[in-house]
Amino acid sequence: MSAAYATFGLAPAIRAGGVLADGGYQVHRDFVDFVVDGRPLLFRLSDLDAVSPLASDIPPAIFTEQVRALLLEAEPPLPDGRFVIYGCPECADLGCGAVTAVIERDGEDYIWRDFAWQTDEHADLELNGYQGVGPFRFHGAEYRAALTSLSEGPPRRRVLLIGARVAVLARLAAALRTIGIGADITQDARAVSAEELRGYGAVAFGRAVGEAERAAVLEAFERAGAEVARVDGLAPIVPLLVAQIEHALDRGPLPQRRLTGLAATDGAADVEVTSACRVRITAYRLDRIYRTRTREVFDGVLEPGRHRVPLDPRAVRGQAYLVARTTGEVLATPVTGGKRG
Repeated sequence: MSAAYATFGLAPAIRAGGVLADGGYQVHRDFVDFVVDGRPLLFRLSDLDAVSPLASDIPPAIFTEQVRALLLEAEPPLPDGRFVIYGCPECADLGCGAVTAVIERDGEDYIWRDFAWQTDEHADLELNGYQGVGPFRFHGAEYRAALTSLSEGPPRRRVLLIGARVAVLARLAAALRTIGIGADITQDARAVSAEELRGYGAVAFGRAVGEAERAAVLEAFERAGAEVARVDGLAPIVPLLVAQIEHALDRGPLPQRRLTGLAATDGAADVEVTSACRVRITAYRLDRIYRTRTREVFDGVLEPGRHRVPLDPRAVRGQAYLVARTTGEVLATPVTGGKRG
């Protein structure tokens, strides 16, 4: 088959979970994305909410089988030599829909072709084919090297929570566990073993934790040889803290992210995206008696570039914060210049 050569790589990615404005939950998923010619393949499929089969929360034996299948060392899971490239992030059921493609060998090369949206056993390329996506021809050595490097699978992510407000920490830990992020609470990380510290991807501090205490905790991680992201909690608002922690756990390369910038004043939010995607922005604030107030302030598709989104002054009065989400990233920021009261 004639097809121009493309480069093949892999990169860590997330499906952003979180506590939604309506009180529901969206599951957080860590996975490995396919990078074709330096760009995540998922970005070529519009604003698709999906994950690859190489997810961190599947059993190691199944993860290994997924890698073997992509190397064509196992039978295709679907008729006509088709493989699932991206599936439902909530249940992975084909009935919810999946992006599939034919994977085949041509000498030493691997070819991905005939991409389609599939909801049952057979794909209808005429009706549901992704026109203009593929075929891709990958050099065999590069392709195999990338996939065989996943022998241990992607790391599972946990976060260590440290703060004075135990009730807030407990609610935060429960929310994180609900969306698939492990969370533990402690007052002194120095009492935690080095091996256990190496299992955390982030450490989150409440506002009451002093800088000397934070430095001691970070020093404990450093002595353990653990690379950990630091999260300084903006406010005791659980959905906001969840968003901060999810962002900290996202180790995907910056050039391969969709949502790359968020800043806000009381008048507008400045948002930057690298490819067309749906962006949802939620405002959170504490009222005079420290109750959390929530309001959706934007939900729409943005084209690549920088955008200025007007904000309703009623949504951001007092000390307010914004959380912006796409299917793959989440950012949080305080609203500066807001009116007090």
